[in-house]
Amino acid sequence: MLKIAPDYYEITVFGAEPHPNYNRILLSPVLAGEMTIQDIILNDHAWYAEHGIQLHLGRKVSRIDRVQRRVIAEDGTEEAYDRLLLATGSNPFILPIPGNDLPGVISYRDISDTDAMIDAARRYRHAVVIGGGLLGLEAANGLKLRGMDVTVVHLADWLLERQLDQMAGRMLQKSLEDRGLTFLLGKQTGSADRR
Repeated sequence: MLKIAPDYYEITVFGAEPHPNYNRILLSPVLAGEMTIQDIILNDHAWYAEHGIQLHLGRKVSRIDRVQRRVIAEDGTEEAYDRLLLATGSNPFILPIPGNDLPGVISYRDISDTDAMIDAARRYRHAVVIGGGLLGLEAANGLKLRGMDVTVVHLADWLLERQLDQMAGRMLQKSLEDRGLTFLLGKQTGSADRR
């Protein structure tokens, strides 16, 4: 919108997270200690100010009043709109198993999840990562690089089974085992436990 008609709209952005927009794909290098949060911010606070964009961070939208054409956040912040763009992202899948809400059970979707894993790596020695897909393997690698003993539990018989054939999956497993990761393949998680 800024490129096509920079003076046509007054722009307001709501974000549930306390950070301006960032590259989620680069959360794995942050977890691994290769980058910082500041490195992955796409547009910082100054950019929004320079472009006259009102930014409401840490304000989750809870209601849209289509009749009055207003956006209402959980904290009561309201803004009127002429045009409304919803860019809602996605939510991580949490296994519906006993214990999935215990402290120490962390999804991997945003900066706060990454921060929680970095903190856990400082305070604990062992981690279990559920899922041997790309994101699970990136999380496992990042936690290993932060000094944890990591076991990956994966339902399929080989890693990245959607992207790799069995032979390539086994080669990847061997390479990751050489880096110190442990794998339980063909296994299903039954519960989360703090023992």
